Amino acid sequence: MEHKKIVYVVVVVIILFSVLFLYEPIEKRKKAEYSGEVIKLPEPRLKGEMSVEEAIAKRRSIRTYKNKPLTLEELSQLLWASQGITEEKRKFRSAPSAGATYPFEIYIVVGNVEGVKAGIYHYDPFEHTIALIEEGDFRKALQKAALDQEWVGKAAVDIILVAFYERTTNYYGERGYRYVHMEAGHIGENIYLEATALGLGTVAVGAFHDEQVAEVIGTDGVPLYIFPVGHVR
Repeated sequence: MEHKKIVYVVVVVIILFSVLFLYEPIEKRKKAEYSGEVIKLPEPRLKGEMSVEEAIAKRRSIRTYKNKPLTLEELSQLLWASQGITEEKRKFRSAPSAGATYPFEIYIVVGNVEGVKAGIYHYDPFEHTIALIEEGDFRKALQKAALDQEWVGKAAVDIILVAFYERTTNYYGERGYRYVHMEAGHIGENIYLEATALGLGTVAVGAFHDEQVAEVIGTDGVPLYIFPVGHVR
């Protein structure tokens, strides 16, 4: 009987520790700050003109774009689709994440968005804002780091998914690497479908020099995906 009590106590302690460990990193990440200008994005629309079924049917990889700016509303929708908050109380996001560990940060290389300076930005899903990291048009630098794929340099914006593996592996161990890669796919498909619903084009870019991309955007995380987005030519 004494042995059963000890086992029960150990199990309860493990469960409590797991819950505390799981949610603590989320709270710590809420206060990531950047010294540059912060832009409040328009509230995302929860209803659109295209059904999810139609967006799935029309989704394609698009590599040629018009030299036409995105609106701030379009950028807002794309970023919300990638990692936006969809449940305020528990801060759940638009893409599923193993154990709600949320290992991704979203960086944006802005080149042609109405009312927004060209530059490198970081998306804050908690405030639905973008913060300027460095001003200037870095699309060509990003293109060079991405094996000179011209669609990276010609898109209105490039959305970059940056992984911080330890957020997930600290909880799930080696299996966490697989979960992070799964999550990248979830986020990427959301970006594809939102771009399609907005009448925009995008393509998933996975061929690039990790260190060079990280240097361009100024992150110590691991870039996993680049999504150039623009108006379809």
